[in-house]
Amino acid sequence: MIKIVEVESNKDLKSFIDFPHELYKSDPNYVPALYMSEKHLLTKHPFHHHSEMSLFLAYKNGKIAGRIAAILNVNYNTFHKDSVGFFGFFESTNDFNVAEKLFEVAEKWLKAKKAVKIIGPVNPSTNESCGYLVEGKNEPPVVMMPYNQPYYHDLFLKMGFHKNTDLLAYLIDVGSFQDKSVKMLDLLSQRLSKRGIIVRKVNLKYFKKEIAECMTVYNEAWDKNLGFVPMTDEEFEQMANDAKMILDPDFCLVAEYEGKAIGFTLCIPDINQIQIKMKKGRLFPFGIFKLLLGRKKIKKLRVLALGVKEEYRRVGIEAVLYGTLLKNAREKGIVEAEASWILEENQMMNRALENLNGHMYKRYRIVEKAIL
Repeated sequence: MIKIVEVESNKDLKSFIDFPHELYKSDPNYVPALYMSEKHLLTKHPFHHHSEMSLFLAYKNGKIAGRIAAILNVNYNTFHKDSVGFFGFFESTNDFNVAEKLFEVAEKWLKAKKAVKIIGPVNPSTNESCGYLVEGKNEPPVVMMPYNQPYYHDLFLKMGFHKNTDLLAYLIDVGSFQDKSVKMLDLLSQRLSKRGIIVRKVNLKYFKKEIAECMTVYNEAWDKNLGFVPMTDEEFEQMANDAKMILDPDFCLVAEYEGKAIGFTLCIPDINQIQIKMKKGRLFPFGIFKLLLGRKKIKKLRVLALGVKEEYRRVGIEAVLYGTLLKNAREKGIVEAEASWILEENQMMNRALENLNGHMYKRYRIVEKAIL
């Protein structure tokens, strides 16, 4: 017997967050989400100030067998003049009936909100982790990227979902990298300087000002990306403050023209290499020490964001940003970097990463279907 319960109590919320630990308990590649971060994302994140989300648990024979979030992104629908709903945080045992019941209740909730289509997974938007892995190496995910059971693809197909788009991840071998953007970094930087453009490290002393500048770049440079919605001030500040806890200024660069930000890149160390060892994602009592003491052992970066305002593209800024990142990474003993995620139809960025000797090694998918 399958029973669906809406999450309403703290006990339910804890069960919702902790369910993946049981589902993946024998999977060596599973990285538990930090409990505190996941709880904040599900209850107090600035996303909730403009949109709605309802969480559901599936019980089979009295035991939790799945979970899902039904999400109404009001800002998305307003920006795109659309009436769609989303699903996220989906996890399930390999049981079609469980998955079907979860989606039935999620779609019913969204239909009551006038949604005509359901898209996902997004957790809870494309500004956080999204998609599910359909192709790639059998290894742990990097920080803030999803991980899932391989049978999810078949479950989605059986429920009538079809592809919306694919998101690509590229792996760059920093150690053997010989790209001209590194070799010619000084020359390229000089050319930009003659145009009044400089590339510098983020200034943590004036972090709030830096956030405001980068936010304008983000909202202009990413406006054609899948599911894009301009971030609110609160959302961008939340993202920046989360990143600041593990930020290295050598990997957060700003491109400026006459003192105004026109591009930026943000890379963060792959703390999943430490987090994978933290039981149930708890920082206390010992997880915090693993996190603090393990930082210097991290040898992989994630290129989380790199963007330049459209009118300043194709003048060499992207090459200098990438070149500086790679130069700094080499000097700090970083071995490899993952650039993720990139829309499959973003030919310019995919070509640029291939020119950097990056190779596409993981593919994530977002699916959709009509709500009947």
